[in-house]
Amino acid sequence: MVKKKKSWFMELVEIIVVAFLLAFAIKVFVFELYKIPSGSMIPTLLVDDRIVVVKFIYGPRLPFINIRLPGFREPKIGDIVVFKAPDDPTKSFIKRFIAGPGETVEIKDGKLIVNGKAVEGPPAFRRVYYYNRGDYGLEGKPIAVPEDSYFMLGDNSASSRDSRYWGFVPKSYLIGKAVLVILPFNRMQIITDK
Repeated sequence: MVKKKKSWFMELVEIIVVAFLLAFAIKVFVFELYKIPSGSMIPTLLVDDRIVVVKFIYGPRLPFINIRLPGFREPKIGDIVVFKAPDDPTKSFIKRFIAGPGETVEIKDGKLIVNGKAVEGPPAFRRVYYYNRGDYGLEGKPIAVPEDSYFMLGDNSASSRDSRYWGFVPKSYLIGKAVLVILPFNRMQIITDK
């Protein structure tokens, strides 16, 4: 019995469908590219940097049903995280992870205090002067992070709208961890906590 040969058009359609499904799966489960729109993460990230955000580290979210799959780990202090904006979930923000559920945060004399102790490392925390701004960043008022929530701050404390203003980021809003600057080429680098 001779197998009927597919037309070139059907072969092309199959290739396009497979390529689309593969690209969709990579974007949903593995990584996505983002453009930095503001200076809130200067000097770590600059305006118009293009970054790679890995989604499977914290667990990717399934599209349409908004269920999060298990990740490899929770965010840790110093991670640079992309998440849905708490005050407008249609937008994405990028900030540095500061504290998780059950931890307390205070900004005192320009220093970041987590659980009653000044944060000395990662190195990024030693070069930033944190300003007391917004309802969640007032000196003398430690803030307790609620369950399933996170406290995030921008590296450019003087001009970053972050958890000091809008409070906590729900765990369900996490998108992924920023790992690499890919554009412009002269800034291509692995994103570290330094």
